[in-house]
Amino acid sequence: MKQRTLWAAALAAGLALAAGCGSAAGPGSSSGGSGDKLVVWDWKSGDPKAAGYVEKAKADFAKKHPGVQVEFVAQPFDQYYTLLGAAIQAGKGPDVVLFNGGGQIRDRVDALTPLDDLVSEDKQRLSGWDAFTKSGKVYASPVTLQGHPIYYNKALYEKAGISAPAKTWDEFVENCGVIAEKTGTKCFSLGNKEGIGIQFFLSALGSATLTAQEYDDWIAGKRDWTAPDVKRIFELWKQTQDSGLNTDGANSTAMFNDAFAAFQSGKAAHVIGLMSDIGHWKDFAEFLDADKVGVMDAPVVNPAATPSLPYDGGIGYAVAKWTKDPKVAADLVRSLTSTEALKAFYVDGGAIASDTTIDVSEGGPAVKTIVGEVKSGKPALHVALSSKTIDLMGRLSQQLLSGSASVDDVLAQLAASDRTG
Repeated sequence: MKQRTLWAAALAAGLALAAGCGSAAGPGSSSGGSGDKLVVWDWKSGDPKAAGYVEKAKADFAKKHPGVQVEFVAQPFDQYYTLLGAAIQAGKGPDVVLFNGGGQIRDRVDALTPLDDLVSEDKQRLSGWDAFTKSGKVYASPVTLQGHPIYYNKALYEKAGISAPAKTWDEFVENCGVIAEKTGTKCFSLGNKEGIGIQFFLSALGSATLTAQEYDDWIAGKRDWTAPDVKRIFELWKQTQDSGLNTDGANSTAMFNDAFAAFQSGKAAHVIGLMSDIGHWKDFAEFLDADKVGVMDAPVVNPAATPSLPYDGGIGYAVAKWTKDPKVAADLVRSLTSTEALKAFYVDGGAIASDTTIDVSEGGPAVKTIVGEVKSGKPALHVALSSKTIDLMGRLSQQLLSGSASVDDVLAQLAASDRTG
C-alpha cells in the first residue's frame, strides 16, 4: 500500500513513527501562503538519512524558482495527522504535505489539489500512483514504494540445516519447529502493540491464501469477509500465536523498533518487514551480514493461490488546496520526486524509490530480490481498507492474540466497518 495503502496506512504509520522527528508545530505556525515562500510538512526531513534527499530536492527546485524560499517542518508522526487535521479545519497551513498512501490521503482529498495535469510528465517514470488516487484523480506524487517482504535469517537456516525456505505453509511450520529445536529461536518476530502487525500479516500472507479473483475483488472493494480464504488468514494469525511461533509478548511489543530489533539480534528466524524507510533490507544488513538477509515468497496456504510481493506507493507529497500558486507548489513536489533526489534517498536511507530507473545492483541480494519482484507484485490488502477499518482491525487483532475474541466475531465487526467506509 495501491487503496493501493505504509505500505501502507498503518504500515506506514509505524514506518513513519520510528522515522518521525522534529517538534510539533500547530496549524497556525509555519503556515504557507506567501508568494515567495512554500512550507512543507512531513515527518521525514528531520531524519539524518533524508538530509541528502532534501538537499537534492531543494537544489532542483531552486533552479526552477530561485526567488521562492522553501521551509521544511518535520512533525512527529504520532501527532502528524492530528496536526494536519487541525490545519484542514482552519483552512490554512502548509503548502506541500507528506502522506502515507491509501486511507490517510484518501480520507483528506477534499483539502488537496488534484495533480494530474501538474505532474503529467512524471507519470511514466514513477510507480505507485494508485495509492494516492481517488475517483480517478491523483492527489500526491509517490516518493517511495512500500511493501511487506518476508525476511529470513540465512545464518539460522544454515545452523538448522535447512537449505531453502519452504514453499508451502505446512512445510514452513515444520521448518520453524526444526529451527526452534536446533537454534532455540522463534519462527516470527512480532510486535503488535500498535496493532500494526496484523496489517503486515494480512498483506504478506494474502497472496498465498486468496485466489487471484478474490485478491482482485478485495482491492476493487468487493470484499467478502465471510469467504473461507479470508477467514483462513485470520485463523493463521491466531494459530501462529497459539502454536508459539511468535516471539513472546507480541501485544506488548512495539513493532517499531522492538520487533525488528529481535529479528536483527537473531531471536527469530523471520520477520514481515518493510521495503523502505525502516525495518527493511538496509537496516537488517547493518546487524546481519548483507548476504545473510534473505527474502522469501509467502509459503502457499491455498494451492489455488499464487504468492506475490504486496506493495504500494509508500509515501508521497501532495499540494494543499489553500496554497497561493498550485503550479509552483507542484513544481516543488516534482523536485521532491526527481531522479537525483530519490537516488539520494535510496543510497542514504535504503528507500525503494518510486523511480524504478534507479540502479540498485550494488544494494545486495535482498534488495535485488525485492526490486525484481515489483513488476509481478500486487497492491497490499490492508492498504485497500479505510483508516477507520485499519484502526479497528488493529484493536481486534490484539484480542485474537490474547484469546478474548473469536475469528468469526472479528470478521463480522470488520465487515460492518468496511461497509460503512
